[in-house]
Amino acid sequence: MTTTYRPAGRRTGVRGVDVPAYRAAPCHHRRVDLVTELNVLPSFLVAVVLISASPGPAMVLILRRAAIRGGRAAVPTVLGLELGLFLWALAAGAGLAALVAASEVAYLVLRVVGAAFLIYLGVRAWWGVWRNRNQGSDLPGDAAGASTGGWWGAFGEGLIVQLANPKAALFLFAFYPQFVPADGPVLAWTACLALLQVSVETVLYLGLAVAVGRASLWFGNVRIRRRLEAASGTVLIALGLRVAASSR
Repeated sequence: MTTTYRPAGRRTGVRGVDVPAYRAAPCHHRRVDLVTELNVLPSFLVAVVLISASPGPAMVLILRRAAIRGGRAAVPTVLGLELGLFLWALAAGAGLAALVAASEVAYLVLRVVGAAFLIYLGVRAWWGVWRNRNQGSDLPGDAAGASTGGWWGAFGEGLIVQLANPKAALFLFAFYPQFVPADGPVLAWTACLALLQVSVETVLYLGLAVAVGRASLWFGNVRIRRRLEAASGTVLIALGLRVAASSR
């Protein structure tokens, strides 16, 4: 008996009524597609680790606060930075980051705000060092590099630094599409990847803060803390000037 191949489409029933032709179940193909999509996760994780280890404003803020105030004090800074990253990732998935990338005005505003805030943090650190230059005791309050407002102040610092960074918008707009399936829901995939990146970075940054915080006894020396505060202030000012002078 010879089997005749019929292409997928519609076929005629016993009474001449058209009925849908049965196609092969798409579940197998969907599973293959899912496996292919998940295969990008290892390369995504490697990229995230390398990005997290690169120096920048986020690293400076975390190191500065952990060294002067201890590992626990860096927790709100890390959370603020990661919330800002997640919001930028959602904006990239929704297409808002593309508007920032395409709009000269939006990019300029973010660049100016980000640069001004970094310079403000650096100048404030230097002001604290200068104001307490003749004190022989520990640096109090804001002069010790603490964020104004305690926990929420440190959280706000991290959030503002991340949201006012136009490079973050451009980077995520260029980075995430490489790992989002072409036929998948862009926003949902972007949110999932962003949660994964936030989780990895949070673990890495908190581990770094704890490691630096353990050396806080050494940083407790007044002269060392002043030098550290002055150095971190200089770096923040330099980063702010670099952001202000940078182009796309």
